[in-house]
Amino acid sequence: MTPPIITFMNFERYVKNFQRALARYGLFTSAWILDRLPFGMVEFFARCLIAVGFRFTLRQRRIARESLEIAFGKEKSSREIDGIIRRCFESLGYGMIEMLYFMSHPRLTDRMVRWEGKEHLENALARGRGVIAVTAHFGNFPLMMLCCARQGYKTASIIRPARDAALEKYLFRRRSECGVNTVYAVPRRECVINALKALSGGEVLFIPLDQNFGSDGGVFVDFFGQKAATATGPVVFARRSRAPIVPMFIVREKDGTHAIMVEPVFELQERADEQEAVAVNIAALTNLIERYIRRYPHEWGWMHRRWKSKPSGYPDTRIPG
Repeated sequence: MTPPIITFMNFERYVKNFQRALARYGLFTSAWILDRLPFGMVEFFARCLIAVGFRFTLRQRRIARESLEIAFGKEKSSREIDGIIRRCFESLGYGMIEMLYFMSHPRLTDRMVRWEGKEHLENALARGRGVIAVTAHFGNFPLMMLCCARQGYKTASIIRPARDAALEKYLFRRRSECGVNTVYAVPRRECVINALKALSGGEVLFIPLDQNFGSDGGVFVDFFGQKAATATGPVVFARRSRAPIVPMFIVREKDGTHAIMVEPVFELQERADEQEAVAVNIAALTNLIERYIRRYPHEWGWMHRRWKSKPSGYPDTRIPG
């Protein structure tokens, strides 16, 4: 019998599957341990994981540096960028560990999270059409959704499923247990139907608006002075459903607690041309996200290639190497 030929592509696939399995069981093991730890030990556990994990994220750190250099250019020194990268990964690590713990101990969020501008959300919900909560992969944003559900609001989020099916099944179950309904971003047609259904049911629908959307179906708007492919969902849904848009963000404070910041209702700008109206409003929302990131740069996920897609004829801004 002829042995199978292992091609480079097959080997690469095996490696990726192994990495996903490793991440999955690492998450499951962490969750099991955290369920048995007192809250006072959670920070220590997170510090240990961050110290180990940071050494094995060379590729992600390189992407983060590339993204920061695109965004800030010469505004920040190499040393400042190194500091942001370190704090960014610390924020991500703490956020993951905290979220696993709070999912099993949701009552703790009552004293660990405070709200600013909650009246804006209340007033928007009073209109009776649900709320489109525009946000970003900023701070411990899953915690913000958990807290929203914890406050008694019907809560949903548009989410890209994890590539690992077993991991996604676990995450779906944990989100559901916390009262957060999942609207999958793909297939797009089903996403639109389910998103509009959630809004008609009076839910707070979280939509992150800070990821590369590709060149098919989105719009290119300015983000840190570079054109970034951006989804149009929040504005399209608002125009179809007449649901108000309320930008919401969460920030970690110096004492380890969190502040959920609720902005006033975003007033849509009207244009004679529908495509122009969508583009100008998405640009304004993206600008708001940029302002938060500039104020708290370590809270955003710089390891995402936000500027990967380029409009036709636009130069590539990625840093070589």
